[in-house]
Amino acid sequence: MPGAVADLDSDEAGDGPWWRDPEVVLPIVSAAAFSAGLVCGWAGARTAASVVFWIGLIAGGATFAPEAVRDLLTRGKLGIGLLMTISAIGAVLLGQIEEAAALAFLYSISEALEDKAMDRARSGLRALLRLVPQTATVQRGGTTLDVPAADLQVGDVLIVRAGERVATDGIIRAGHSSLDTSAITGESIPVEAGPGEAISAGAIATTGALEIEATAAGADNSLTTIVRLVEQAQTEKGQRARLADRIARPLVPGVMVLAVLVGALGSVLGDPQVWVTRALVVLVAASPCALAIAVPVTVVSAIGAASRFGVVIKSGAAFERFGEIRHVALDKTGTLTRNRPAVTHVETVDGISEDQLLSWAAAVERGSVHPLAAAICAAAPGAARAEDIVETAGQGIGGLVGGARVAIGSPRRLDAGRLADRVESLEAEGATVVIVRRNGVSVGVIGIRDELRPESAEAVATLERTGIGVTMLTGDNARTARALGLEAGIEDVRAELRPQDKAEAIRQMSRSTPTAMIGDGINDAPALAAADLGIAMGATGSDAAIESADVAFTGRDLRLLPQAFAHTRRGRQIMNENLVLAILIIACLLPLAITGVLGLAQVVLIHEGAEVVVILNGLRAARIRGNRVADEDVDGRAGSR
Repeated sequence: MPGAVADLDSDEAGDGPWWRDPEVVLPIVSAAAFSAGLVCGWAGARTAASVVFWIGLIAGGATFAPEAVRDLLTRGKLGIGLLMTISAIGAVLLGQIEEAAALAFLYSISEALEDKAMDRARSGLRALLRLVPQTATVQRGGTTLDVPAADLQVGDVLIVRAGERVATDGIIRAGHSSLDTSAITGESIPVEAGPGEAISAGAIATTGALEIEATAAGADNSLTTIVRLVEQAQTEKGQRARLADRIARPLVPGVMVLAVLVGALGSVLGDPQVWVTRALVVLVAASPCALAIAVPVTVVSAIGAASRFGVVIKSGAAFERFGEIRHVALDKTGTLTRNRPAVTHVETVDGISEDQLLSWAAAVERGSVHPLAAAICAAAPGAARAEDIVETAGQGIGGLVGGARVAIGSPRRLDAGRLADRVESLEAEGATVVIVRRNGVSVGVIGIRDELRPESAEAVATLERTGIGVTMLTGDNARTARALGLEAGIEDVRAELRPQDKAEAIRQMSRSTPTAMIGDGINDAPALAAADLGIAMGATGSDAAIESADVAFTGRDLRLLPQAFAHTRRGRQIMNENLVLAILIIACLLPLAITGVLGLAQVVLIHEGAEVVVILNGLRAARIRGNRVADEDVDGRAGSR
């Protein structure tokens, strides 16, 4: 994502001393000049007061008037800055230089605060990019050298020493270390990692050196993808942002028409100078300054904050939908469970040992890529590969082992024979069962279980306490699914679902209540796309799942989910507060301006003060309430520092 990186780098380049930033210096000069003008006026130095008021007017006006005129001439845009420019010019023509200077000073200050607020809200992106080192040590051609991290290519071998960050995604080829991934996933306990394990960009090797084979380019890895998604999210607008735009867009020309009518009709019926002055006040009173910034500053702040605790929200619209969700559908494998199936039970008929059964099964399963096959092969690592292996999707697998035909499949495809009762018992305990047949006779069953993540029950209980319903969707058999659902505290369990069935279940739930789907695999992609909100678990989940989702969790701890719900609900509340305040300000000031109760200086002060309040309120969304995930090793791999 070179574009995003370049944009942020340019932002960084502009982060010099404040006295070199015209957006800061000019409002300060305007404020100082306006204050000096007031002092001179109180002291009776009228000429000096007029001079410094002019200085304040020019300094403050320079921050918005040129751009407003440029937008009008080049794009025909009638913006808020144009309203302020017209009001300031009108005040000068009416001889009210003090009011014009006050307008320029207050509006320039509020614009500077708005710009700095947005910069602060976006600072989370720069913090994410800082997680990637500028250079990386690689082995090339038998030598070790340092290269720019952005130049890393797939296949490069990185040398990461203790205390260093990983520059891109990769697979550990040599070495062991405790990895600190807290800045990426929000999980505060380091995890042990060794050869063969995947590692993400930005992780810190805390206790040992590693050799890592890069699986992603330095400029296009999981961390830069996260930054790109957050950057896109901050530019895309949600429903409330579009609402503010829909109100503000016609309001600007409407305000100008109203001001003309007030000035023209009032001049016919009364003193022209009085009514022209009131028309200028109307321009300021009805300008949607606070309305224009009410939602964006909140969304940008909240999305940036969410990325800091491991939740990447892809758009402002997704952020708003997140806060509306009242039901969650969870995929079982890899979401509620560890996605590490292991053999837990072996049952055989008389005359067959457990080792024999596992050896036959492993010999056949070595020709399969099914997740359960890996568990069986791990239980009998010394088994030779079977011959004449034939695998039929959804039916099972078979092959020749020592001259005998061995078939392996689901109890729904193969008869368990005398072991039928044991099959039911194992499935009731939450195990997935496979039948092993030898020469057409069932000789044993193998129970394989993918254990629940330790935090699953806690996360489900927290969701339900906050009024969010929970459903489990799985392709597993009903008995196994119900047993795991009961252990996790989920009553609504829907099992034996194909990917299209999951998508249809999501559509049905969404008809009655806003529903989110959480998954991590390719088979979850249709359901993620069908949900009101799709959430992909884990930065290393399938590309299909991440692309189909509206939200991605960089970690796999389900306790992120309740925290994310609380965060987005609070953000929506802040947005609503800002919108109500912005609309009330216009509704209250407009009649007071038309009737002459408030003058230009008072209206400007109230209006810009309200904008400051809206900005400060929106920045509250950047706060992260509550702890990150609990300080326990949810993967069972905690390591010492």
